[in-house]
Amino acid sequence: MAVKFRDYYETLGVSRTASQEEIQRAYRKLARKFHPDVNKAEDAEEKFKELNEAYEVLKDPEKRQKYDQLGSSWQEGQEFRPPPDWESMFGFGAGRGGRTEFHWGGSGDFSDFFETLFGGRGFRDARGARPSGFGHAWPQSGADQEATIKISLEDAYHGATKSITLQSQSLGPDGKVSLQGKTYDVKIPPGILSGQRIRLSGQGGSGVGGGPSGDLYLRVELEPHPRYRLEGRDLYMDLPITPWEAALGCEAKIRTLSGELSLKVPPGTQSNQKLRLKGRGMPNPKGNSGDLYVVIQIAVPKSLSDQERELYDELKRVSRFNPRG
Repeated sequence: MAVKFRDYYETLGVSRTASQEEIQRAYRKLARKFHPDVNKAEDAEEKFKELNEAYEVLKDPEKRQKYDQLGSSWQEGQEFRPPPDWESMFGFGAGRGGRTEFHWGGSGDFSDFFETLFGGRGFRDARGARPSGFGHAWPQSGADQEATIKISLEDAYHGATKSITLQSQSLGPDGKVSLQGKTYDVKIPPGILSGQRIRLSGQGGSGVGGGPSGDLYLRVELEPHPRYRLEGRDLYMDLPITPWEAALGCEAKIRTLSGELSLKVPPGTQSNQKLRLKGRGMPNPKGNSGDLYVVIQIAVPKSLSDQERELYDELKRVSRFNPRG
């Protein structure tokens, strides 16, 4: 029986040499775009099914290898018949005692093309009968999923356990997508940075045919902080001081993420000068912690008392300092 050939690479918009990471990234992007709960176009649901079918094949190295055996000469929509030796090449041929041996069961809501190649549709045993158990899916792992979690800088620095609720999507046997809320207790490791991921094993998409569930990856985003700036693992904070503290030097109490400490400001400190506190930045579970840089900001009073004005006038009279000289 001839079926219409499906170009799974074209469906996902990737090349035939695409890596597994590129395939996964393309699928996630298109799945979000054509998800029936987001896209209300008439063909969105059908497009979503096509994406899932293409990903089902290309995400699995063994299925992808079998699919690639067909070569690149086929075009989307062309009538296709499996090669004469397709069954025996990939385990669909008759075994001993006239029984049919095949390794891939049907996955349910897939196209005729998919079922012909992987589900055994049209294949018969030596007596012309369908193999027993046809149509039952072999165990397949569920898809990995990804979500974003926003946390404070304090939680990233010290580590924490956060309770979050996420909406998960699942495709039912009838092809319809349903949303379900699920709460997770997430352990935040100390020193985690924006862009890093936390893996929740077995909390991703459901497996097929009794296969294990995929994993859920939480991509971390750090919320902006009113006092600190983070660059790599180094922290930066501004410290305002008076002109006389900058000129004479002082000791200033500062609050860091690890507690309060006293910072010695040397005489003659300039505005925007950085004072480094080694190891006071973000922790690093695999090496040295970052540093904390205190950025000096010299603050000038906006209004002066009569005595302050006299003292500044006296300083102006006796001082030989000329910053523009």
